[in-house]
Amino acid sequence: MNPTKLIFNPFAAEFHQNPYPTYAKLRREDPIHWSLLNAWVITRYDDVKSLLQDPRFQVDDLPLRLQNKSSYLKQGDLYTLSKTVDKWLFFQKAPEHTRLRGLVSKVFSPGSVELMRPLIQANVNDLLNKVKPDGKIDLIKDLASPLPALTVTNILGLPTEDFEKLICWSYDLFFVFDQPMSLEGYQRQNEIAIEAREYLLDFMAQQRQYPNQGLISQLQRLKDQENGLSEDEILGFCIMLLIVGQETTKSFIGNAILALIQHPDKLAQLKNNPEITNQVVEELLRYDTPVQVIARLATEEVKMRDKTIRQGDKVILCLGAANRDPDQFPEPDILNVKRPNRNLPFGGGIHFCLGAFIARVQGQIAINTIVQDLANIQLATDKLDWRESITLRGLKSLPLTFNTNLR
Repeated sequence: MNPTKLIFNPFAAEFHQNPYPTYAKLRREDPIHWSLLNAWVITRYDDVKSLLQDPRFQVDDLPLRLQNKSSYLKQGDLYTLSKTVDKWLFFQKAPEHTRLRGLVSKVFSPGSVELMRPLIQANVNDLLNKVKPDGKIDLIKDLASPLPALTVTNILGLPTEDFEKLICWSYDLFFVFDQPMSLEGYQRQNEIAIEAREYLLDFMAQQRQYPNQGLISQLQRLKDQENGLSEDEILGFCIMLLIVGQETTKSFIGNAILALIQHPDKLAQLKNNPEITNQVVEELLRYDTPVQVIARLATEEVKMRDKTIRQGDKVILCLGAANRDPDQFPEPDILNVKRPNRNLPFGGGIHFCLGAFIARVQGQIAINTIVQDLANIQLATDKLDWRESITLRGLKSLPLTFNTNLR
């Protein structure tokens, strides 16, 4: 009998429901796998970590590919989408990446983020207070989605009441990371990019007259100085933060609470020992990583194990698979809150996620508050609805019932 041919199909419904059996099979049988996506799929921890830091593997050429797709459109173009994405940190190379990151990194430093804890806690409390009388919550819609949107509006200095507009933009535009997509899908994303840029341009004009303490005003004050950001760079960075800062945190909070509900002993452990929250958060980030894959391009021929990655080949680094590698994490499919922290939830190298610390802090506050304030948390559905994304693992909704703890 011939062995079953190993096929990596990230579009399959069963993969969206649970990608980890597929990752395990790839790690065992073909850890450097040439896939139907015409890309190498890398699934072992050591390989993923090594390639994230290897200068022979550069960022994806998504902005250029978006430009090229315009020629296939019967009308219109993808110019605004391409121009916007081109200024995202993910697709910047040194020295532009170094300059841009240096100008904004202070806002995302541990010290600056720690100062935001009271505001984040207040937002979590307000969101939970709205649903406590009913004893039920759609965790994604009612908390995990609005929380990072409110945080981003505060960082940028945008009007708080506009947070729902940001949620709508982020949900659709995050799919720009997923390849391939229909031309209609790209056109929809181009329309969102146009709408978001117009909104931000109007706001930036107001800020030139009446500046506040938000990041947009700060960047505008630096615009005309040496090494300051251009208007396009400010727009690109802000839209990147609106999109990625929301979707990854939203997915993480949803995945984390689901995992705790499915492991009631760990949920009880956290409820009785809130001082271990940070440790629990790290294990939850490993257990069901929100950002599942990162793409890179080989700039020269590279030999790995028994495979040859050619110059120009696309490489898909599977963070979700790396974080379940048994060679690095014994019994990787078990939630172990005492596990040493060696996870890879936020990438690595010069493109390590700028917002990693603020994502962690929002997760720490949201998860601990939910666990402490709500009792007898139960799933209110027998069917989980996952997003159809290759890059992001997250739920579309997470309906729960609970009793309110009075403290």
